Amino acid sequence: MGTVIQLKNQINNSYFQLKESLENKLLLVEEKIKTRLSSDVELVQKMTDYHIETGGKRLRALLTLGSAKMCGYTKGTRDINLAACVELIHSATLMHDDVIDNGSIRRGKKTLNKIWDNHSSVLVGDYLLSRCFEMMVEDGNNEVLKLLSSTSSKIAQGEVLQLQHQGEVDMLEETYLKIISAKTAELFAASTKIGAILSNMKNKEKEALEFYGRNLGLTFQIADDTLDYNSELKLFGKKIGQDFYEGKVTLPIILLFQKANKEERDKLKEIFSKKVRSENELVYTLSLIKKYNVIKGCYQKAEHYINLASNSLSLFNDCEEKSILENLTSFSLARNF
Repeated sequence: MGTVIQLKNQINNSYFQLKESLENKLLLVEEKIKTRLSSDVELVQKMTDYHIETGGKRLRALLTLGSAKMCGYTKGTRDINLAACVELIHSATLMHDDVIDNGSIRRGKKTLNKIWDNHSSVLVGDYLLSRCFEMMVEDGNNEVLKLLSSTSSKIAQGEVLQLQHQGEVDMLEETYLKIISAKTAELFAASTKIGAILSNMKNKEKEALEFYGRNLGLTFQIADDTLDYNSELKLFGKKIGQDFYEGKVTLPIILLFQKANKEERDKLKEIFSKKVRSENELVYTLSLIKKYNVIKGCYQKAEHYINLASNSLSLFNDCEEKSILENLTSFSLARNF
């Protein structure tokens, strides 16, 4: 059981502390999302209602609210509106992801594309993005508008880059990091930087929060990718092997390919070159991951980004929110390992 269970038992309550400290604002974010997704088109309303009901951690919204509070933003509702914006961007990317990956389960429930169809899911994802951009324009801050529009562009490019390298087991680690930085870390970085923008902080504070969010996002995605190959931990509503069956090459496979012998590397190339992979091939891959202690290697990589994230908050005054955000880095890793 080792590291996995130890980490599971050591999950700190920083996420829940952050959620509790911002509970009233988070409820307003939920209400804002629900109101802005209202539609006269029956199918759009049904699909958005279903998506909202599936829930989620709302971590990106909490990062916006928490960073704004840490920076001293106390008056107005711009933090609520922009926290809703980052969640809408995230939700739209999930809808598009499920179509690209032919996903069937999200947060323990059937995906929109499986209940309805791919065409509707893509269009409703676009609808969420359009509502988000309406809210960004209404906010009236050009810096926020530039940040979130740029972030949306980078996320889309990250998706394309991942498709371009699908099945490449000899992918460079640098390429993998470029993919997850665009797909995941950019929105984390934007979520935290918004807090500093709302509070009219200086550039160094904005850059520090952006750096914090980006490294938190990298930790989060590495942890999520590693979960897919962690045979000891079948939690959090995600089936083991989902990325494997979809042919996605993530950090566990990259590190495994680096350590494997020639015969094993040839076998891995053969497996990932197929359009469909079998359960026996997953079992074989998991046995190699265990043989070469790949999970530990992924943990060590993630730990590097944890330290970068935590250290970047040193220039902010000590307060409850700062302490929670520092500890949140441990949650992002432990939740999945």
